[in-house]
Amino acid sequence: MQVLENKLSVRHCLTFVTGLVECLCFAGAVFGWASLAFVLKEDGYFSSLCFNTTGVNDTQILDCSAQDEQLSLIFTITTFINNFLTLPNGFLFDHFGTTVARLLATFLYTTGSLMVALSSPALPFLLFPALPLLAVGGILFLITNMQVGNLFGSRRSTIINLYNGAFDSSSALFLIIKLLHESGVSLHAAFLFLSACSVVHVLRTFFLLPRTFIPHPLPDRYAYGVSCGALETMSNEVTANNSARTGAEGTLFTKDVPLTQGLRSVFLCSSCRSVFGFIECLSLSEKTFRECLLSRFFVGHLLWLSVMQLRHFLFIGTLNPMLLRLTEGDSSLVSRYTNAFAFTQLCAVLCAPWNGLIMDRHRGKPRAAGETEQEADLRASVLSLFLTALQCVLFSLCASVPSLPLQYLTFILQVLNRSFLFGGIAAFISVAFPSCHFGKLYGLGMSLAALFCLLQYPCFALVNGALGGDPLYLNISLTLLSLLAFVHPLSVYLHCRKLASLRDKRKNTDFSS
Repeated sequence: MQVLENKLSVRHCLTFVTGLVECLCFAGAVFGWASLAFVLKEDGYFSSLCFNTTGVNDTQILDCSAQDEQLSLIFTITTFINNFLTLPNGFLFDHFGTTVARLLATFLYTTGSLMVALSSPALPFLLFPALPLLAVGGILFLITNMQVGNLFGSRRSTIINLYNGAFDSSSALFLIIKLLHESGVSLHAAFLFLSACSVVHVLRTFFLLPRTFIPHPLPDRYAYGVSCGALETMSNEVTANNSARTGAEGTLFTKDVPLTQGLRSVFLCSSCRSVFGFIECLSLSEKTFRECLLSRFFVGHLLWLSVMQLRHFLFIGTLNPMLLRLTEGDSSLVSRYTNAFAFTQLCAVLCAPWNGLIMDRHRGKPRAAGETEQEADLRASVLSLFLTALQCVLFSLCASVPSLPLQYLTFILQVLNRSFLFGGIAAFISVAFPSCHFGKLYGLGMSLAALFCLLQYPCFALVNGALGGDPLYLNISLTLLSLLAFVHPLSVYLHCRKLASLRDKRKNTDFSS
């Protein structure tokens, strides 16, 4: 028995560590776009769109705004497809499980890497399908890794936020490619190496992750992975000795655990169309998917996500032209600030657990009389939602000031806010809605927010056109728009206060009677 538990503990730790490395090194690489855009411009991608124009004092200057627009369009399409396909990715994960989803992710990521490797200044349009393939493959890696939080019980929100932070930090991958490029390593060689790393993803899929899902709450002696034959055998021996029932992939229903509890713990994010999701929804009399979709929590969460995500994507997508404007075209300064931005992205993995700790701070503490676990989770999420909105407003204000040294502070606020934002999306949905709808709600929320983020390309065109290259008025407008993000934490706070008031009234009524 002790040997079994030790093996399971080692496997859980290996799953966590390798998942963290996978998210840190691969999953969110496309968000290091500023570094890759610098390399692409250095290599002459879309350089045919640049032309000479007359500047101040009749001097001839090279106008590359059309080149910047093409690169911005690639990033806009990439971020849109990345978010919009999160919904079908959620259904795919819900319906087919971890193995199928990860094999698809590996195929997409490998194909995208090979397409970038094959691209050149003569074939720049290969980047249009390549970057979205990298993005979709990466988000599938993240989705399949977030369930690892279920292996660690009360620290689930912290693990989810940590993985999202690693996803944000992986944008530094393109910084490494940029530094290697400056040392003489070609874009072709770098992305060929990335495609070869897909072997690691495949091995992890079969040996360190389940075929279907990691359940929550986690059953005793839950085992998974191809090499779990010995573990499952020992689990079956324990089951026989205790007259218990063993479910698929080592999920154990002991005589101390009711059957309905075992069934509802089988899948995280399982679809209600599946047997287990259906039983879970019925046994708990929980909200239907439609009711969740039309709830003020989901609408508020969508607004909260959309306005902040647009601000971040527009900032990342236009960072290179913004730095060119602030440095007056000094390529060495642009390179230095681009590197500084990418280095700050590495800190995302350090920032993300703070949000998880904020949401998990009530765990293990006694709840108020009559307060459910979900109510306590919602109450704990209010501070997280509020701080995320506040960070976004401060970040947007700093980005609006045309001061080059101030951008160092902007970079710090951006990475802190992005860590809180993307970790908070999944964490809030996991506590506010039934787990059988998690995949669909997370995917749909990201897809709808993607439609809103399509505004980033018109915004970029507006700056280059009507605003004459000066984004000041656009930045002020985006800062005012970011204030709408405070609606969501206010709504959740009022809901929690209303529930507390009802409990107090009920308590007073019972006392009087």
